Amino acid sequence: MEWDAWGVAEFRKQLSPQVLTLLRSALGVSAEQSPPPEESAAVLRPTSLTEGHRTDLDELIGSEHVRTDDATRLRHAGGKSTPDLLRRKDPEPQDAPDAVVLPGSHDEVLALLRYCAAESIAVVPFGGGTSVVGGVDPARGGFDEVIALDLRRLDALLELDTVSGIATLQAGVTGPQAEQLLGTHGFSLGHFPQSFQFATIGGFAATRSSGQASAGYGRFDDMVQRIRVATPTGDLDLGRAPASAAGPDLRELFVGSEGAFGIITEVAVRVHPVPETTAYRAWSFPDFETGAAALRTVIQTGATPTVMRLSDEAETGLNLALAGDVGGESPAAGCLAITTFEGTTAHVESRHTEASALLAAAGGTDLGEQPARSWEHGRYDAPYLRDALLNAGAIVETLETATTWSNLSNLRTAVTSAITESLTAQGTPALVMCHISHTYPTGASLYFTVVCAQTADPLPQWAAAKKAAGDAIVSVGATITHHHAVGRDHRPWMSDEVGELGGRVLQAVKDAVDPTGILNPGKLIP
Repeated sequence: MEWDAWGVAEFRKQLSPQVLTLLRSALGVSAEQSPPPEESAAVLRPTSLTEGHRTDLDELIGSEHVRTDDATRLRHAGGKSTPDLLRRKDPEPQDAPDAVVLPGSHDEVLALLRYCAAESIAVVPFGGGTSVVGGVDPARGGFDEVIALDLRRLDALLELDTVSGIATLQAGVTGPQAEQLLGTHGFSLGHFPQSFQFATIGGFAATRSSGQASAGYGRFDDMVQRIRVATPTGDLDLGRAPASAAGPDLRELFVGSEGAFGIITEVAVRVHPVPETTAYRAWSFPDFETGAAALRTVIQTGATPTVMRLSDEAETGLNLALAGDVGGESPAAGCLAITTFEGTTAHVESRHTEASALLAAAGGTDLGEQPARSWEHGRYDAPYLRDALLNAGAIVETLETATTWSNLSNLRTAVTSAITESLTAQGTPALVMCHISHTYPTGASLYFTVVCAQTADPLPQWAAAKKAAGDAIVSVGATITHHHAVGRDHRPWMSDEVGELGGRVLQAVKDAVDPTGILNPGKLIP
């Protein structure tokens, strides 16, 4: 990806005069579009890697796979959150890993971790670099040197069990690579988070990723059958059967561990045949409460679409305003719901018919296929639009959480109010939008998008709003993160999430597998 933006340059977006006018009038955004900064203007702190360590790493991995040039270090200096991109524009020296190391096998990863533990070098695992919670920040954690361990060379499909429907992929395989590798055999993973085009299999597992089709195929942690993990104290190969009563499932210690306990190098995942057909349907609901109740009815009945999501009034309205600007299809007013159904023709027809009847009975107005097809066509574009808005002087950032159906309205109100009050107090009225991104029989995930004008110092501006949102989430008993993971950004609330004893349990696991504490320091553990 680009060093200062999401994705690749050819897909960068420009805002129309109409949208710039809307930003000025509604939110007081300057709307003066600044050109992207030059990479040559970025200043990195000099590498601290000693000559001796560089020589040893060259011997372990191969000199061509140990890189200390500024261009490579800059692209591993963090993730792609709004604060990450704001920091990229800072003319002051920036933090970056002292070296980027690209091992080519599980054994090389294992040898590298043992060496770094012995030499007190911090190691930050790096997949696609799509973290938006500080998960790949090159934090040193008290160590003098830190390396980014880039897994891109681990990019193979190792095994495909077509009878059981299990594929074993190396951790550096990206979403598109997985679909290509599996597609040649007639299979699909079906995991499509917004980061799909760049994120990796290892990253999906390490962060408990949830894709846009999770209503149909489950979260990524639901798909994981087996994992292979390298740690400074040895390796683990976990998962022998679809289910087991052989004590606590140790896979659960590493799925979601964000590289703090070990480096996931291989993942065996459940796959399915490429869908025979897909049906699309969009719905309009008069208000968010009515729409949410309709989605709850569908999923609790079991007529579950592959994709099912609902935008609130504010998000639907903004999409309506932006549709022409970005070449999309205008949704209806009210609240827009999207459903898609994948599978065999008979199965799709059955689920589509039942779900449509339930949504109509719950107050939905059938909008036909086109809004759903338009959503699918542009579902990876939002980060590019975010970057264009940032360049126009707006703050645009997202956060997500989840709770039970009975607490959903309370959570939405609490978070919206907390963010609005924080930003308004700083002199920047905000647009806070929300959608239900993932659904379960017992609850749902809420995904918030915030837009406001940047102040002279936007980093503390957003930090205050983020703290207010996090405190509000905790106060109503929701989870601090549903699928973005913990990283550094959510770590302040982890004690509330797992309790003091839970924090000690996590630390005890880390002490067992990473006694010197070199793995992704400053992340996850409260």
